[in-house]
Amino acid sequence: MSTQIDSLLHEDRRFPPSEEFAAQAIASAELYERASSDRLAFWSDQSRELLTWSKPFTKTLDWSNPPFATWFDDGELNVAYNCLDRHVEAGNGDRVALHWEGEPGDTRTITYAELTAEVKRAANLFTSLGVEAGDRVAIYLPMIPEAIVSMLAVARIGAVHSVVFGGFSADSLRSRIDDAEAKLVITADGGYRKGKVSALKPAVDAALASRGELPEQATVDHVLVVRRGENEVDWTAGRDLWWHEAIADAEPEHEAQPFPAEQPLFILYTSGTTGKPKGILHTSGGYLTQTAFTHKNVFDLHPETDVYWCTADIGWITGHSYVTYGPLANGATQVLYEGTPDAPHPGRWWEIIEKYGVSIFYTAPTAIRSFMKLGRKIPKQFDLSSLRLLGSVGEPINPEAWMWYRKIIGNKVAPIVDTWWQTETGAIMVSALPGVTSTKPGSAQVPIPGIAIDVVDDAGDAVGAGGGGLLVVTEPWPSMLRGIWGDPERFKETYWEKFWNVEGGPFYFAGDGARLDSDRDVWLLGRVDDVMNVSGHRLSTAEIESALVANEMVAESAVVGAADETTGQAVVAFVIIKESHLEQASGLADITGALRSWVGEQIGPIARPREVYLVNELPKTRSGKIMRRLLRDVAEGREVGDTTTLADTTVMQIITDKMVKST
Repeated sequence: MSTQIDSLLHEDRRFPPSEEFAAQAIASAELYERASSDRLAFWSDQSRELLTWSKPFTKTLDWSNPPFATWFDDGELNVAYNCLDRHVEAGNGDRVALHWEGEPGDTRTITYAELTAEVKRAANLFTSLGVEAGDRVAIYLPMIPEAIVSMLAVARIGAVHSVVFGGFSADSLRSRIDDAEAKLVITADGGYRKGKVSALKPAVDAALASRGELPEQATVDHVLVVRRGENEVDWTAGRDLWWHEAIADAEPEHEAQPFPAEQPLFILYTSGTTGKPKGILHTSGGYLTQTAFTHKNVFDLHPETDVYWCTADIGWITGHSYVTYGPLANGATQVLYEGTPDAPHPGRWWEIIEKYGVSIFYTAPTAIRSFMKLGRKIPKQFDLSSLRLLGSVGEPINPEAWMWYRKIIGNKVAPIVDTWWQTETGAIMVSALPGVTSTKPGSAQVPIPGIAIDVVDDAGDAVGAGGGGLLVVTEPWPSMLRGIWGDPERFKETYWEKFWNVEGGPFYFAGDGARLDSDRDVWLLGRVDDVMNVSGHRLSTAEIESALVANEMVAESAVVGAADETTGQAVVAFVIIKESHLEQASGLADITGALRSWVGEQIGPIARPREVYLVNELPKTRSGKIMRRLLRDVAEGREVGDTTTLADTTVMQIITDKMVKST
């Protein structure tokens, strides 16, 4: 890509915090001053103030072997104790931790004392099944309380969880179980989605079974199954256990033991450009410090009075950091919802906000744009006056969606914090601080205190105010990933190699383009690699292409992310069909429909292409590289760019003509 990224967006609207909000705000401008005067002392202070350390740390950061950092590494703590026991011991056991709402309308209200008791039993259960500190546990659950319980119980015993999004297929689940060498899988019979039970246990059974060239999965000893959907499931005696039966027999008392700050906490798999998912590794002390700090200050949390709701699934990093660890470390009361925004009716989210008096609401621009398409009449039917702060996460939010969010959902008064961060960063890196920042529609704004961000060109030189380029993190941060599970070389190559030798480096390259405005506020311009952002989910083109080519009809494929009004980006596939199957097919629509369904089955519904175009050739350079940027031009309806490097310069015209005929 070029060293300069141009932006056509000009936004002059500004919204300073109200005097009333600023007077009560948790964060103040002093945080920036403290962080800039001594960044490492600032993070040490935050960690000591926000967390309970069993063994106090004396070292803050060790960056002697970049890019491998350690934070607070001579200290010891227990993550689950920090999220649970200490709140009970402080006299807040009766405070509600979770207001859980099932999609059909069933509910559970769980206090901190009750959640602590459940996690203790689960910790004893996992230990009785042979799980020890350092072992890996795969979690494949819907958004039910047992998902939170499982994560915290794994953390409590010093094991490592790998949460897999419940929409992923058996193949995707198997690859993640194998890579982590999981010892235990926790799943459910099924969960509710759009009015129906979506089965989960069959995907686990298929993932663990021998299929094709795959032998039977070797490392998993047990499968714990939560009864939720009441759907019939197959059962493997000796391996499978019902959660409700096993946990009832577990001992109720469990004392949380301290673990080193760098004890692995979780692996979370994210798509990689090679097609093989990357197991992003996060550890304990630094991660919990930054998630607790950002949750408290970015969301202006007043735990005694606020009701907080982050709509993310626990299968994604947002669900880890801002559903489980950040809120519970801060003693927050939060809402957990099982279903989709439009089930059983399109006003369900607003109904839940009214019901529980939600005051802090954190969701994705994709959802906001979907609600915009449905119109303001739906949210206007509900009392949203309890909302005092709104948040956005997962992708850049366009200014008009930001304005709609503020006006219709926030009643023109609730500040919006538009947050930028990634699976790899672990916690929020760029955001407004409500009560301090004058917000700008569409801008992620400024690095949080203690975080060093810049926008640079390909040589690593800062572009300065008004310039566009590559977003980098120039200093290590507490919640940073500690590596890619089992692959330190890939970790270095993927995130650090591009800016390894720059002055002041190495820099972490986020993979996003950005520009700085005249105030040096950050505006995100999207991904600069071939990883797509669909509804806030990062999907690899290579992974989807691999799934397509695995279909017996397909000879070759290329996948691009095309701009989409609802999902941010949508998957568009260009496919060459084998002649034999073209002759046998009853119609082109049958082929494209079958391939869309195929991808959904192989990877998950989120990866299903919006369109599949059947072509005779793909645009390739003389060396055989597919020119995806040209396909992206076509998919987004733009004039096709420079084709001079193609081996056959007529290919793009043929593709364009074919697409015009098919529309």
